[in-house]
Parts: sequence; structure tokens; C-alpha cells
Amino acid sequence: MWGCGGVGVLNFYYDREADILYFSKGNPYAEQESQEIGNDLVVRLNPKTHEVEGLTILNFSGRFTDINAQPIPITAQMQLAST
Repeated sequence: MWGCGGVGVLNFYYDREADILYFSKGNPYAEQESQEIGNDLVVRLNPKTHEVEGLTILNFSGRFTDINAQPIPITAQMQLAST
């Protein structure tokens, strides 16, 4: 489950040149484990808890050329951050 260890900020960045969308809960670090989960999706995992801390979507813009939605196999809890 995404973010099951606590509340944090979910950052995202789109690299237009590489056509990659990155989601990250915090900054990536060397100890994180990466796992390809198919369909051009890669998750970054906490090496101790195996909590998903990041998601990379390759070939992002190509996912919108077909009318059929392509689900991404993650769950999330979201809320507005207080300012």
C-alpha cells in the first residue's frame, strides 16, 4: 500500500524528453530497491519495510493514445496538506 507507514508529501516530476513520470514519497536514496512490476512500471521500495516509496511510469504519454484506461496497481490515501 502506498504510504502505509505515515503521512508525507508525494512529489512528482515529468521528464518530457525521456517520457517518464516519477512519483516519490521523499527523495530517492541508494539503499532503495527497485522492482519492475510490468507494463513499463517500476516501484522503489524501502529495503527494511518493503513499503512503496516511489513509482516510475515509463512511456507515460503513450498511455493516452488508447481510449481504454490502463490501471496502475497501487492504492493510496490522500488528503490536503494544511498550510
